[in-house]
Amino acid sequence: MADPMRIRATMNGDVAEVKILMSHPMETGQRKDASGKLVPAMFIEKVTATWNGKTVLSADWGPAVSKNPFLAFRFKGPKAGDKISVTWTDTAGDTRTDEATIS
Repeated sequence: MADPMRIRATMNGDVAEVKILMSHPMETGQRKDASGKLVPAMFIEKVTATWNGKTVLSADWGPAVSKNPFLAFRFKGPKAGDKISVTWTDTAGDTRTDEATIS
């Protein structure tokens, strides 16, 4: 469904900084189309980031998050070359998982 996430993960001392740009329409269910009918709600409701099988971020989102959301977070412990995996699930049941190497 959606384009791949753009994930950039870099080390800054002993902390990894992760920046993610997700491609998703994030419909709230309140907008009307050209014929005046409500566009059904469809938004990302769960985001999870894992590193070495350990969850480092878990977020529950609602319809107030903007289209093509951007997310940034930091965590301690990784080394350059480790992989980070990010997964989102939306209200339509679609799921997207992408991964990046920490540099």
